This record gives sequence, C-alpha cells and structure tokens, in this order.
Amino acid sequence: MKKTFSEEDLVKNLSLYYLNRHLKKKPMEKYHRTIDESPLHDREKYRKKSEILLLNSFMHHFPEVKFENLTCESPDFIAKFNDKKIGIELTEVINHLEMKKVESTLNKMFRQAEILLEQEDTTKYRGVYFLEFHPETKFDNLEVQQENIISIYKSIKKNKPAGCVKSLRKSFHRRNVFITHEYSMNLFDELCSEKILELIEKKNEKFPYYDTSVDECWLVIVSDMNSIASRYTFIQDKEHLKEVKSPFHKIFHLENLCGNITSIK
Repeated sequence: MKKTFSEEDLVKNLSLYYLNRHLKKKPMEKYHRTIDESPLHDREKYRKKSEILLLNSFMHHFPEVKFENLTCESPDFIAKFNDKKIGIELTEVINHLEMKKVESTLNKMFRQAEILLEQEDTTKYRGVYFLEFHPETKFDNLEVQQENIISIYKSIKKNKPAGCVKSLRKSFHRRNVFITHEYSMNLFDELCSEKILELIEKKNEKFPYYDTSVDECWLVIVSDMNSIASRYTFIQDKEHLKEVKSPFHKIFHLENLCGNITSIK
C-alpha cells in the first residue's frame, strides 16, 4: 500500500515556504484550498500543492495570471492571461542526481526526529530547525540512520550540535516541529545548459498529447532552491539555450528562492 501524506505533512510543507518573505500567501492559500476540495487522492493533492508552491516566484513575474484549473494533467495547470487560455506545464531540473537519494533519506530521518520531539513536548520544541551535518556523515544504512536520528533529536533538545550535526539554527513556527537541511550556496555550483535542453526535448515529445483547447502552452522549468538536489549558482553555457527549438509557445527557467527567471523562448 502506498503511503499517503497527512494533513499535518501538508501544513509543514506550506509552513516552510511561509518563511520566504516573498511568498504570495493569499492566492497560495486559496489555491491550496481549491486543491483540498478536489476529488484527488491525498498523494496527488500533495504533489499539486508542491507544484503550485514552486510557481510562487512565477506569479510575481506574471501577476495577471489567474489559475483556473489546478487539478488537470497534461498540462499541469490551466490559467487565464491577457484574455488567453494558457496551459502551463511545470517540470523540475535536477542538478545533482547523486544527491536526490540522499535528500530523500534525510527527509525520512527528519520526519522520525520530528515525531520523537512532538511526542515528548510539541509546545517546547515547536519551530523550524535548519541543520548542517559534518562532511564525513554517512546515511547509507539503517543502523547509521537511526544513530543520526538520535543525534538530530539530542541536538534540538539541547539546542546544541551533537553527533553528526555540525550546526543548527531555529526559526519561529507557531504550530509544530519542522526540520530541514541548512541552505548553503557553492559559488561554483554550475547547472549545465545541456540538462535544461534535454528536459525541453523530453517535454517536446509529449507536446502532441497536451490539451488542445488552450490558446498557448508554456513550459516552466524550475530549479527548486529549497532542495539540495536542485540548487545551482549559475547556468553554464547559457547562450546555448538560445538554440532551442520547441512547439511550446513560451519556455522559462525559474529559480524559486530569489525568483530569478530566464526567458528561453
């Protein structure tokens, strides 16, 4: 049986984005309520909520865009813009494939530590905790993972790094305990333009199957800067993006932390 995400998980997911002062909360809350009221399965609701959150910075660049269908497929969303019906296909570009599995393991460990702290005293430990680990920390087997969970639990409980935890900082949260990885930027962390072009090519193949009732179909490629697997500092050989050929009417690359957007087509 597939695991479903609880309402608490969804609240935590949204709360992390609330720490970003650029978040357009009112439309986001409205969109999330609309998704909640849909007949989608809980797992699909979680995915849709995560996707619309990634488009937060996009909404700042296109404030006139009004989403009309949040639960469709192929494309992911349908919106109104300048009296046109726009299909928006969203996809994430993964910059560090080797970190994707590590990040998944980290999230599972964070959730187990959150449960321990909340079972003990939610009121005392509520907050958002950003953790940095020692470089030599391993996450590759269950025994080590359990040791790391205890280190995380002890670090937060004592408000002092312990075991695998190198540093931690806390931000306010009024309801629950939320643990995440500390954001750090490598000045030479490049995103190869070829990865973006390969992603566009894959989406091009699916274009004939998208909703034909829309006036235009846009492709929005996102680097989720809250994910250690998706972060980058600069796009390498950015000029190659000008060579792109695609049936999509518009193509953008967006990073969701500072909201930088690149118009590819």
